[in-house]
Formats: sequence, structure tokens, C-alpha cells
Amino acid sequence: MNRVFYFLCLLAFCACQSNNELKIEVLSLDSPASTNSLTPRLFTNDEGKVYLSWLERKSESIQFKFTTLNGTKWDAPKLISEGNNWFVNWADFPSLIENRGTLSAHWLKKRAEGTYDYDVHVTQSRDRGQVWSSSFIAHKDSIAAEHGFVSMLPLDENQNFITWLDGRNTKSDTQMSHNGHHSGGAMTIRAGIFDDEGEMINEWELDGRTCDCCQTTAAITSNGPIVAYRDRSHEEIRDIYITRHLNGKWTTPKAIYNDNWEIKGCPVNGPSIVASQDLVAIAWFTATPGFSQVKMAISKDGGENFNTPVIISQGNTNGRVGTVLLENGNIAVSWMETIDKEANILVGIFDREGNEINRKIIAQTAASRASGFPVMTRNGNNLIMAWTESEESSIVKSAIISLD
Repeated sequence: MNRVFYFLCLLAFCACQSNNELKIEVLSLDSPASTNSLTPRLFTNDEGKVYLSWLERKSESIQFKFTTLNGTKWDAPKLISEGNNWFVNWADFPSLIENRGTLSAHWLKKRAEGTYDYDVHVTQSRDRGQVWSSSFIAHKDSIAAEHGFVSMLPLDENQNFITWLDGRNTKSDTQMSHNGHHSGGAMTIRAGIFDDEGEMINEWELDGRTCDCCQTTAAITSNGPIVAYRDRSHEEIRDIYITRHLNGKWTTPKAIYNDNWEIKGCPVNGPSIVASQDLVAIAWFTATPGFSQVKMAISKDGGENFNTPVIISQGNTNGRVGTVLLENGNIAVSWMETIDKEANILVGIFDREGNEINRKIIAQTAASRASGFPVMTRNGNNLIMAWTESEESSIVKSAIISLD
């Protein structure tokens, strides 16, 4: 009897609360991708146009495609490039951005026979993706090593920002380590600027020792680019760090928060950062207390200082986070929570103080690596989300997330 009474009271409480809550509705979209598609990526330009890119496995090659959202339908896909010697990975995947009509897309192409020897190739189009330029390599080291986990953003004056993990220092005469990666020097994170002619204008090393295979992330504040990534200390502490471009120089990298997560190997779980003017929000995965957590921290001074992180999920999450800053200043965070071999993809909406407004399960997929990383982007004050559904064969799925 007590349980029945409690349940009825809970229903009544939820019914009363629902009138005050933000409603999160999910509208599934027909997939523009074919079977054997994977690794979606989303981008919204300054006019609110939404781009979706992904890879498709064909019998003898990999195809890199994109489309744009037209109302509640995706337009017919267009081919960016294809090849049979690309590096294709569940966590390190291509991207597409647009800057004043010029599209820029990146993918990873193998340089040599080594599994982890590949370069960051960038191609551009000025006619909405009908014709693409010959690709150029974003880094100039010419060393057969790992280069990947790219983030790109449009800048002013027809320039674009790019950051990536760079393994040029890992190559030495030492033997390969147990996981197949070279065991020489440390992985680094670098950044650069390229223009709409495909010319690299600047290149910097941001940090000389980082985690080997966690995603980078970047945003633009009122002061310029801010980059976040997973650091790696000599004591194998792998916390989330940031660096900012101020007055023509990069600041000394510092931790968002001292999780003090000691882990011997790479967790393959990078952060996600968004910004508008001086408002910055970042979400990340950690497992410091002995169980998994997704956290978020907010800065109101362009990333100089962050508040104490809020815990969004813990215990049964495997991270794979995403963030979006909505037009009304609210912050959307996505993450995954596991149930046996399955995983729920969730979205939570938070105000700029970090208070949760609502959350909802958006979709289900496999908890395995084959499901990759869910991604999302803004669509006005709504969201577009894409993910890989992996069963017998994988396919890219997407949905409009309505926030009312």
C-alpha cells in the first residue's frame, strides 16, 4: 500500500511540475545516408544553415558525403571525396565547416604502411559543394606519424581555425608500445589558421604533452579561440586543460578542474566546449572517484575562470559528450548512459548558472565503439542531433530536438 501511495504521489508531483518544465520533443528525420554509414558530424553557419557530414563504406573505398537541412528534410547528399587509403576510426572522424560561402572539409589519409601514420587533409569548395579543390595537409612536418582529432572553426577575413593532435615527436628509434602506438616522445596538440585559398598562415604548438587519442574541441570567445583537450602529466594524470589565444599569444595551459584522474591508457573521451562572447561552457568525462562521471563547468569571463563543476551523470555513463549554446543562453549537453550492451543517448538543458532545466532520452544505440560519438548542433533555439545506429550494419540517424 505504501508503495502504491508513493507512486501516485510521484505521478501527481511530476504532473504539477510538467507545466513549468521545458518540454523536449524528438522528431526523427529520414536518414540521407545509406547502410554502412558512420561517424556523423554537424555544423551550423552564421545564418542558421545546418550541415551534416558522414562516411560511407563502399566495397573498395570510403566516401565522404554531406547534406544540408531543408525544413524537416535533408537535401540530396553530395560527395566531398573518396579514397581507399584513409584512416577510419570510431572516435577520430572527418568534419565540415562553412565560412562566408566557402566550405572546408577534413579527413585523415594514411601516409605510410603503419596503422597510425596518417595526415590531416583539407579540401575546399566555393560552389556549395559541387566542385572541391585538391586537398592540402594542415601540418608541415612531413613525418609519418599520427595526426588527427581535428577541430575546425570559421574566423573573420575568410580565415579558418584548426587544431589537432600531432604525433611528430612520438617517432623515435624505440620499439612500438603494446597498443601499437610509437613509444618515443609525447603526443602534442597544435593549431593553425588557413585561408580560403588553402594556405596555412600560422601554426603553433599549444601543449607538448597530451593524451594520445581524446578529441580536441574549440570555440570562439570575444577574445579569440579557446581550445580544450585532455592533458597527460608525467604521473599519468589525464585531466581536461584549456588554452586561450590572447593578444597574439597562447596562454599557458591550465586545468579546468583538478579531477586528478590517474589512468595508464587513453580513455578515448575528449571534452566539448562552446562559447558566445564571454560565456563559455565545457563538458567532459572523468572517472576519478572510481566510477564514471560527466561534468560541466561554466565561465563568464571568456575562460579565465570556471565555476565549480556540476555533475550531470555518474555511475553508468560512458561519456562521449557534446555541447551546444542556444540562442537564449541556455546550454545543451549530450552524453551516453549504458545499460548492459545498450546505451541511451541523452540531452540535458541547463541555464547559464548550471541549473538543470530538463533532460530526455533521445535515442538508443549500442554501447560499443561501433556506435561512435553522438553529435549535435543548434537550430535556432532547437537542436539537431545525429548518431550512428549499429546493429548488423551501421547507419547514420538524425533528429530534430524541439525545445518548448
